[in-house]
Amino acid sequence: MHKRDTTLSTDQKALAINLDKYKYGSIVEIGAGQEVARRFFSVGAAAGTIAKTMSAYDMAVSDDIYGHADRYVSRSRLLQMLDKEFSLVVQRLAHVRPKNTTFFAYAATVTARSFKQKNECHGWVGIRLQLHPGAEPSDVILHVRMLDNDNAQQSEALGILGVNLIHGAFHHFHHPAWVVEGLADGLGSERIEVDLIHFSGPYFEEVENRLMNLHLIRSWLTRAVVFAPTGDVVVPGELFYRKPVMVMRGSFKPVTLVNEDMMCAGLKQFSQLAAVDEGEILSLAEITMNSLISGDNVDGADFLARIDLLASLGYTVMISDYVRYFRLRAYLRRYTQKPIGIVLSVRDFNYLFDEKYYEGLEGGILEAFGKLFPDNTHVYVYPTRMQRGGETTLVTLDNVEVPANLRHLLTFLKENQKLLAVEPHDDSHLHIDVAEVLTGLRRGRGAWMDDVPPGVAERIVSNRLLGFDTE
Repeated sequence: MHKRDTTLSTDQKALAINLDKYKYGSIVEIGAGQEVARRFFSVGAAAGTIAKTMSAYDMAVSDDIYGHADRYVSRSRLLQMLDKEFSLVVQRLAHVRPKNTTFFAYAATVTARSFKQKNECHGWVGIRLQLHPGAEPSDVILHVRMLDNDNAQQSEALGILGVNLIHGAFHHFHHPAWVVEGLADGLGSERIEVDLIHFSGPYFEEVENRLMNLHLIRSWLTRAVVFAPTGDVVVPGELFYRKPVMVMRGSFKPVTLVNEDMMCAGLKQFSQLAAVDEGEILSLAEITMNSLISGDNVDGADFLARIDLLASLGYTVMISDYVRYFRLRAYLRRYTQKPIGIVLSVRDFNYLFDEKYYEGLEGGILEAFGKLFPDNTHVYVYPTRMQRGGETTLVTLDNVEVPANLRHLLTFLKENQKLLAVEPHDDSHLHIDVAEVLTGLRRGRGAWMDDVPPGVAERIVSNRLLGFDTE
């Protein structure tokens, strides 16, 4: 299979579009200058590509052109811009341009680094384009965070990103994953973060947007993507903003009754914190990328099955490549100063208190725990039943065994209420081992069905998910 050409510079991409006399459209940008349009003008031959460029910075002017918007840097405003500009370019030029012209409209609404304050620097960017002459248009839209420290650099990064999107949408629409991968060309992950992408329209009807968003992580464009219970991808900054967050990490292959009880029990204690309003808590099931990768590839069907099963129970799901807990906490802390709770099984202590797990950190395990608990963060430890010496033993935060040289560290974390024991609501599930459940379901119907929520068992059987009945 041929590979995407990664050698083209930003200017070469812009010139390739300019020299194609059958690609023609408008570029409208609100916020952070006119950097995308400038790129096309500066390489020459832009008259062959650009029908119009525009920037409506004044809110009254913007509203007069596109209609009212509650928020100017939003998905809804971006779609208003694409609707208006694409309709205009087709209406004005379809009868005078060559019949094999494919029209497009590129739009961006962003807030870059302010002259007066260090605000959240982000934006919505998109293209609406015909992929064949006269065809109904298709869209690619994305949410971007700009990571440079000054306005000029952020504007430059947006210009490069815009050229990458326009070029990728026209040249790689038959490989949507290539469109994703090309977004960071000439930029790298240190300048931009793309935490949402959405393909729509007649040409992209077969695209599975959840897999494309997972590919954002694989392409180093973001460290995490978030899915609402509806299955839709959501912008983390909007979802987590000023909310207390309760996270349960797991493989969820499949989600079990013990997972449900862990979250329920953790939420009960978390909601008793003075700074937590129970009605505002966001409950999050988090899966790390390394639990999705088999060999060097992501099993798409396996990933979608886990997302669907968690969504059927009403969970918001986050996929991240944050292997260590303190990095997960730091990510959430970008968006909220409210308390963060993490509920985990005492079974997880096997690696939580394994010093090899922290190799590469200058301060080792002490640095990791220091970064996990600098502020309003609490870890709730859920008990389990395990076989020890032929007997079933209840293992809790109070009697869990850790390496001898770390016992004082465990005592310190307990006495300072960094690690808190959580009481199960239903202790009849404490024996459940997700690996045993997975082994059982791959043999077909059986006792494993009693260890998962009833609706989950039905979905696994009826849709033959997660390798059901393959052994």
